[in-house]
Amino acid sequence: MKLIRFGNPGQEKPGIIAEDGTRRDVSAFIPDYTGDFFENDGIARLSDWLASQETAPPEVAQAVRLGPPVARIGKIICIGLNYVDHAAEAGMDLPAEPVLFFKATSALCGPNDGLLLPRGGEKTDWEVELAFVIGRTARYVNEADAMDYVAGFCLHNDYSERAFQLEHCGQWVKGKSCDTFAPLGPWLATRDEIANHDRLGMWLTVNGAKKQDSSTANMAFKVPFLVSYISRFMTLMPGDVVTTGTPPGVGMGFKPPQFLQAGDVVELGIDGLGSQRQVVRAADSI
Repeated sequence: MKLIRFGNPGQEKPGIIAEDGTRRDVSAFIPDYTGDFFENDGIARLSDWLASQETAPPEVAQAVRLGPPVARIGKIICIGLNYVDHAAEAGMDLPAEPVLFFKATSALCGPNDGLLLPRGGEKTDWEVELAFVIGRTARYVNEADAMDYVAGFCLHNDYSERAFQLEHCGQWVKGKSCDTFAPLGPWLATRDEIANHDRLGMWLTVNGAKKQDSSTANMAFKVPFLVSYISRFMTLMPGDVVTTGTPPGVGMGFKPPQFLQAGDVVELGIDGLGSQRQVVRAADSI
């Protein structure tokens, strides 16, 4: 299934993308897609409920806003330098183990909500990424069993303010957590929908010009390993999001670097996971 959440920010309801491409409201079955939904076999129960209905659930107009496809996400765990050629363009060695950092959940927004340039920011950059959502509580998971703990996959743009990230003291989180820096969606594709998560084409454009064009096949550390590895250091909870790193083509990798300006339009997508579109706005415009 493809799970969506629709409506105004903070008032989203759960829905699905039906096989015919229509959006359907399933709030009669479940109030929202929270960690409890995933932990308690919500995907299977929703599938059974849909099959039992004599008529399709109410349709949701295409014009209605989409929010992040998961509600009340506990943590966003990011993997840094997970593509060999991206590490090279950043002038960094490929790490021997995954680089982990966090992104504040207050950065979450819908896939088409727009990007707000942070005040004082000078080098806001783009990063198309494959994200996955945890479906079961995971502690010390064996790599061979890791996919049993994944609920599904979604598209993420891991926006970064490079000046905050690399030129100020402290950890990367400062450059990763500004408001609107984590557009997620448009949908969560359940694990059965994406059989080849390690071979998905991915792309990103700025003002129509292709900047990133790669595949998840180029990840250094694959999804099963990441689940196992991260669960050694922290408990992964249902509804947590792990975003797996970006391929080359980010703004700071160009010579000279290219960073976003108000009025720019960023579009991105991953095979089977839909696409996003963000119009860039200055903080002072809000």
